Amino acid sequence: LLNFNSQTKVQKQVIPAILEQKDVIIKSHTGSGKTAAFAIPICQLLDWNENKPQALVITPTRELAIQVREDIFNLGRFERLKVAAVYGKAPFHLQMKELKQKTHAVVGTPGRMIDHIERNTLDISKIKYLVIDEADEMLKMGFIEEVDKIIGKLPDHRVTIVLSATMPDHINDLCKRYMKNPLYVDVEEQTSTSEAISQERYEVNPLDKLELLKDLMTVENPDSCLIFCNTQLKVDEVYNELSKLNYACDR
Repeated sequence: LLNFNSQTKVQKQVIPAILEQKDVIIKSHTGSGKTAAFAIPICQLLDWNENKPQALVITPTRELAIQVREDIFNLGRFERLKVAAVYGKAPFHLQMKELKQKTHAVVGTPGRMIDHIERNTLDISKIKYLVIDEADEMLKMGFIEEVDKIIGKLPDHRVTIVLSATMPDHINDLCKRYMKNPLYVDVEEQTSTSEAISQERYEVNPLDKLELLKDLMTVENPDSCLIFCNTQLKVDEVYNELSKLNYACDR
């Protein structure tokens, strides 16, 4: 259903460890199958009959929270698991309403998660699994103190999973403070980032560029894209043309 035919390197090591209730540190880059590595065993371990959240996944951005929530929901679909996402710039009352219902797992950004915990709209008394996703990004964005605050409020008896592309000192310190004999999994990239990216080049008359761009947008139909221009004037020109075609774009 989800096109999973074989386990990735990270999944082979991490899934059995979490099923055995071990803490895990995963040093792994995007695209290594890390979300499924923690989501598959957690979905299997959650108790459907428990109404309060049992798993908490902290992410640095709302986009990642939405994506991880979707992944866990899809993996836990046949277990009928309820997964909520909480993040800023979204109505608090709607999230509160969702959290009042049976919820097995909650994915969210640190600030909004603390808001819900402090207002007693997110009950963390039954949390058995804590996942800190993209911990190094959390550090870069200045969220590590908020993450610390959340962890300090959680039950001590739990499984903790930390995922990070790099392991700076602050993340190492966090792991030492809150994890018990963690399994350390370092997944080397099989291919370089440049090899994983498809690149295409078009030779085109400058006057025909916009027409080619429109054609590409029609053929490729991307969910989202970034367009770089070499001058502010060109940015304005491309923005105006795409706006005329009713693309939801910004500059």
